[in-house]
Amino acid sequence: MINKDYLKNLNEAQKEAVMYLDGPLLIVAGAGSGKTKVLTSRIANIIKEKKAFPNQILAVTFTNKAAKEMQNRVSSILGSAAVGLTWLGTFHSICSKLLRKHASAVRLNSNFTIVDADDQIRLIKNICKAENIDIKQLSPRFILAIIDRWKNRGYYPNEVIINKKDIYEKTVLPLYKIYQQKLTELNSCDFGDLILHTVKILEKNPDIREIYSKNFKYILVDEYQDTNLIQSKWLNLLSEKNENICCVGDDDQSIYSWRGAEIKNFLEFDKVYKNTKIIRLEENYRSSQNILSVASNLIANNENRVGKTLITKMDEGDLVQLNCFKNGKDEAIGVSDEIEKKIKKKYSYNNVAILVRAIFQTREFEERFLKIGMPYRILGGTKFYERAEIKDCIAYLRLIYQEKDDLAFERIVNNPKRSIGDSTLKNIHEFAKVNNLNLERASKNMLEKNLIKPKAKMGLSFFLNSLNKWRNDLQIKKSNHVKLLQIVLDESGYSAMLKNKKDIDNENRLENIKELLSAMKEFDNLETFLEHVSLATSIDQEWEGEKINMMTMHAAKGLEFDVVFLPGWEEGLFPHQKSIEEKGQSGLEEERRLAYVGITRAKKRAIISFSMNRFYQGDWIDSMASRFIEELPEKYLEKNSFFDEENINDDDFEFNQDFEFEESSRSPGWLRYQKRIK
Repeated sequence: MINKDYLKNLNEAQKEAVMYLDGPLLIVAGAGSGKTKVLTSRIANIIKEKKAFPNQILAVTFTNKAAKEMQNRVSSILGSAAVGLTWLGTFHSICSKLLRKHASAVRLNSNFTIVDADDQIRLIKNICKAENIDIKQLSPRFILAIIDRWKNRGYYPNEVIINKKDIYEKTVLPLYKIYQQKLTELNSCDFGDLILHTVKILEKNPDIREIYSKNFKYILVDEYQDTNLIQSKWLNLLSEKNENICCVGDDDQSIYSWRGAEIKNFLEFDKVYKNTKIIRLEENYRSSQNILSVASNLIANNENRVGKTLITKMDEGDLVQLNCFKNGKDEAIGVSDEIEKKIKKKYSYNNVAILVRAIFQTREFEERFLKIGMPYRILGGTKFYERAEIKDCIAYLRLIYQEKDDLAFERIVNNPKRSIGDSTLKNIHEFAKVNNLNLERASKNMLEKNLIKPKAKMGLSFFLNSLNKWRNDLQIKKSNHVKLLQIVLDESGYSAMLKNKKDIDNENRLENIKELLSAMKEFDNLETFLEHVSLATSIDQEWEGEKINMMTMHAAKGLEFDVVFLPGWEEGLFPHQKSIEEKGQSGLEEERRLAYVGITRAKKRAIISFSMNRFYQGDWIDSMASRFIEELPEKYLEKNSFFDEENINDDDFEFNQDFEFEESSRSPGWLRYQKRIK
């Protein structure tokens, strides 16, 4: 049964966006304006009005967390009808699903492996070694960044046109060709391939494109401002037949150009899709009016934007606080004092966040919080599925699932130790290359031909026999994937390795593996579990216990907190010097959008601060207040100075003469100044 009240709590603009069902639609959704509610209500309305069956609706998000939230909300409206929404998920998960159906079109098998960042780096290292490329001169991460950039633009190796201004592309292109060929041989693809391969299949096979373009009567896209060129092309191909594409986003929150996001996808949507209707969601349900006024005045300084004005029916709330400190250490003390004396009396630690521009800024806060015993968490640290012991377990399961996974083979063939050293592994690699075999097959052949040294022979034979036995457990004995991992850990000696070495780290690793086994129970089989692990996104986090949240502003996007501290608003740090040097005006505008994102994470209180000195890379540097501070409207601010001004004379500073010196804001910290303490 469909809950018919889904339109009841929508404002007029939201209702219009939900009811408009014919043709392309761009929803400009301001921060906290209820875009998820609109998307889920729109899906319900499409089904209620019998415009499409659930499996004819494609709904795309960027993170698993967002996809799960949308699925839950749609289920609460549609009930059992939501079961048919089989095409609701992230870009990568949906492309993975499409690609598995048509893998043969790009010379892959349907059980291909999705490699992660560590596997990519190891693969590039191997290629560089074979091609005599010094990875100290050209790092694997840098090589992969260039390859990813090409994939985001839709280029296979033979389609790349080298940018003559980039001195590295000429060296990287041959590596890209080998890398891509190797992925195919391994029956693998990286995250970039999931979308790239799918787009190529749709472009080169009109019959396949027509099937999906006809089927998807409605397409809905969340966070459209974060799409890159290849994602935009994918959507364009799938919407070719019906053109009922609805994209939701906020150009003022486009902060991921460094990941390939193209803001012009959003700004030029109405040029790509003719007869586009634009609806603005401008009523904010998150923040007080004072916070919104500060954020709106700041972002109005950007030229490249669709434009909107955020309003709220909430109270004006507290003024936005603007604090000046003598140095970074005092800033950390000031923030902790504010939390202890005022904030914690009214708000849970979980609803307090410190958002920084650069991750190094957390150090002083961490030291201060540790000193006074204030609990905190850093969001953006090592994630669960990225921990070494978890990756080892996954590698075992991946190799059992398909023998071509050479990257998994490399990781676990000598883990725990089986006397299979680097020289043996090198010999296996060379034999595999000459005979066009995967590493497991090459190992078997070398054992049969007695080409493995006696010491390594026993360990390698044990490992290969174990693999055969575990595959038999999975396929013949039908052991479930949870039981299978328990068997693997026991029989491989991995559990014993951790148990025999008694220390805190190994105890934690064992606890993590127990948690992994619990997590695996939520999945029907090994295939779905491995798919989940491959597609797990960085936003997924554990939120246990009462703790202050610390993270970068980039990591905070999509989150909200009652109280938000925004420290370090100084020139060179924020806006970041590198962004301005590399991208000029567009870089500055993206930094301003980042400031806008930071401020609009706050529901009740926002506290911005800067310091006059900062300890950076082993030295004290004099600071200059961020140009963004000048753009904050004074009538919505409460200014505070946290240093002894009586002992500071104006003669001790050299000011930029472009600014008037106002008696109302006497502290030199309030001006954008260039100072040098004599």
